[in-house]
Amino acid sequence: MKDAQSAGTGAQAGTGTQAGAAAVVLPEAAGAAAGAPGGGTAPSSGVRRSLGPVALVVAGGLSVQFGAAVAVLLMPRAGALGVVTLRLVLAAVVLFVICRPRLRGHSRADWATVITFGAAMGGMNMLFYQAVDRIPLGAAVTLEVLGPLALSVIASRRLVNLLWAGLALGGVVLLSGGGFDRLDPVGAAFALAAGGMWAAYIIFSARTGRRFPQADGLALAMGVGALLSLPFGLVEAGSRLFVPSTLGLALAVALMSSVLPYTLELLALRRLPAATFAVLMSLEPAIAATAGFLVLHQALSPAEGLAIGLVVVASMGAVRTQAAGKQVPRAAQSA
Repeated sequence: MKDAQSAGTGAQAGTGTQAGAAAVVLPEAAGAAAGAPGGGTAPSSGVRRSLGPVALVVAGGLSVQFGAAVAVLLMPRAGALGVVTLRLVLAAVVLFVICRPRLRGHSRADWATVITFGAAMGGMNMLFYQAVDRIPLGAAVTLEVLGPLALSVIASRRLVNLLWAGLALGGVVLLSGGGFDRLDPVGAAFALAAGGMWAAYIIFSARTGRRFPQADGLALAMGVGALLSLPFGLVEAGSRLFVPSTLGLALAVALMSSVLPYTLELLALRRLPAATFAVLMSLEPAIAATAGFLVLHQALSPAEGLAIGLVVVASMGAVRTQAAGKQVPRAAQSA
C-alpha cells in the first residue's frame, strides 16, 4: 500500500502503503527528480550513480510490504482498525520528533491541502487494512494499485494506455477467478476503495510537497490521519491498544511501513528520475505477494501469479508511456 509519494513529501503507502508508491502518476505526484545530476558525465558513471537510489527504493518497497505482513499478524490482537490507528499514531509521533514541523505561519489553503492529504492517507490505510484482513496481501495490493493505474491512464490521455488498461483488467479477471466471491467480495471492495483513496493521496501528496518545506507536510498529514483513525481504533480495540507487546509490534509496523520507507524514498528521489521511481513502485504487488508467502504463508496459484504479473506490466507500461510523452525535468527541487 503504499504506503508512494511526491518528492516534496517523501510519503508511500500504502499501503501501504502503504504506503508508499504514489509517484505512479508523473505530471503531479512525482514531479522532477530532485537533485538529479546534470549532463556531461559518462554513461557508465551515471549507471553506477543510479544503483544507489534504486536500491533505496527497492528497500523501501520491501520494508512497506513486509511491514504490512507483520501488521496482518498483529490484527488478531488489535483488529484491522486498531492496527491502523497504532501505525499512524506511532508514525506521527516519530515524524513529529524528527521533523518538528512548524504549526504557525501557514495559510488556510495550506491547512486545507494538508488536512485533505491526511484524510486521504487515513482513509487509504483503514480501507487497505480492512482488505488484508479478508483477502491475501498480494491480491489486496494488486487491486489497490488499480487506483493509481487508472489515474495514470486518465492523466496521459494516450490511446496506447488502453492496452495497459486492458492488461490490468485481464489481471483482475484472473485474480478473481471469474468472480470476486472466491476472494471475498467485501475484501475486494475494500481493496478497490483503497485504490481510489490512493489516487487522491497521490494528488494531495504532491500539492502538500509544494506548500511545505522538507517533510513537514508529511508529518502534519500523518498527524491528521492519526487523529481521524483514533476513534475507529478505540471503538474496535479499546484497551487492547495499550498492551505493551502490541505496542512494540505496532511500533515495528510504523517504522517498517511509514518512517523507514518514506525516508529511503525521499533520499532516492533526490537522485533518481521520477519515471524510474514510478516504474519501481509498480513492483509493489509482486513484493506484497512475496511478503505474503514468506511471512503469512499465503501461497499463490499459477493463475494468481500471472494476474499479479499482468497488473505489474500494465503499471510499468502506463508509467513508461506517460514518461515518453512528457519530458521529465531534471532540475533539482527542494525536498
